[in-house]
Amino acid sequence: MRCLGIDYGTKRVGLAQGDDVGVATPLPALIDGDAAVRWTKLGEVIKQRRITDLVLGFPYNMDGSIGFKAKEVEAFAAKLKEQFGLPVHLVDETLTSYAAESTIAKKSRREVRDSGLIDSRAACLILQDYLDQQFPPQLTGQDG
Repeated sequence: MRCLGIDYGTKRVGLAQGDDVGVATPLPALIDGDAAVRWTKLGEVIKQRRITDLVLGFPYNMDGSIGFKAKEVEAFAAKLKEQFGLPVHLVDETLTSYAAESTIAKKSRREVRDSGLIDSRAACLILQDYLDQQFPPQLTGQDG
């Protein structure tokens, strides 16, 4: 299994990769201003890294309901399935961008935001959550 974690945004798309080892690693975000170019580059990443599964952050509202952004992500998920023919797993992304941003020094956040670093860190958190569900830690049977 080779998974690509995706933090979808209309301006930037954060990416992360993970596999059967169960560890997510951030990749460079897709930050081109042209959505068609971002889509082409996404296809290149999927092909070059031989991705088998796509893990897409799904933006539930804080009360668990689904809003406008979630419908946008559902449409993006459908396009991913149609274009690449890969399974798309939706994972709750609540507060992942906030958590990713909190790892950046406050004075640097504004300049870092446009780089896509926060988006890819959020994708990494989304993917790690998925991988943790797929590959839970194994107990060794040893008591310390």
